[in-house]
Amino acid sequence: MSSLPPAIFLMGPTASGKTGVAVELMQRLPVELISVDSALVFRDMNIGTAKPDAATLARAPHHLIDIINPTEAYSAAAFRNDALRLMADITLRGKIPLLVGGTMLYFKALREGLSPLPQADVALRASLDAEIAQHGIEHLHAKLTQVDAETAARLHATDTQRIQRAMEIYMVSGKTMSELIKHQEQSPLPYAVTSIALIPSDRAVLHQRIAVRFEQMLKQGLVDELRTLRQKYTLHRDMTSMRCVGYRQAWEYLEGETDQIRLQETGIFATRQLAKRQLTWLRSMPENIELDCLAPDLAQKVFDQLTASL
Repeated sequence: MSSLPPAIFLMGPTASGKTGVAVELMQRLPVELISVDSALVFRDMNIGTAKPDAATLARAPHHLIDIINPTEAYSAAAFRNDALRLMADITLRGKIPLLVGGTMLYFKALREGLSPLPQADVALRASLDAEIAQHGIEHLHAKLTQVDAETAARLHATDTQRIQRAMEIYMVSGKTMSELIKHQEQSPLPYAVTSIALIPSDRAVLHQRIAVRFEQMLKQGLVDELRTLRQKYTLHRDMTSMRCVGYRQAWEYLEGETDQIRLQETGIFATRQLAKRQLTWLRSMPENIELDCLAPDLAQKVFDQLTASL
């Protein structure tokens, strides 16, 4: 038996049923929930993030939901600091921290520590923004390939945020992102973690779930929610909050750059691409216990696995 206190990671792609399972587990196990989701941290962004509703949160409170405004930024480093503090508090209360979500970078940062990457440079970022505006993100991706082929190869040629950050790191430090990551300082997580990954046995069924859910978001008023956000806060489309899947596509719609049909198509496509990236992350984590997220008795299967492991 491990001398370390227990913790649970409940991971999965979008629309895999993580929240429902976590809520059920809270009724049956001595756990407190910590959200591991880079979109749920934002206040007033409810529909497009599929945030649990007020009744669900009353029944099963989640830490790290609604903690910053959409104009603010939140990093993996900030998440790690917050999560470690919360996990320690939960353990002192005699309960088990259950971390649930789909932001795999946050899980990785928590388990392994963070690379010593340089801080953002505002002036340099503005210069890169101007370069992207003039020549396109594909141009910057080509430049990244010349200096850091390894990082460029794993980034999609239109992934503006990550390409820009990789170039910024190289220009600030003189070292590539891939080089710095290899010299990552290991900070082992002081918990005995049971990692559950909810993986679909049939990806087509997950894709259908994603389509239905995005269509429901549109019916529930995703576009109106974004319109209200733009009235309440001083936002621009390159803010982290507005890069979230769904909001990015709704922004284009409000700007008249796309129509209702295209909004639905691009939103569903972008969400499916997100799920694909999440599954790629999960497949690279050998410590995970994989369960079929499409199983009709999923919550029971997760409960049985946890009671056998804890």
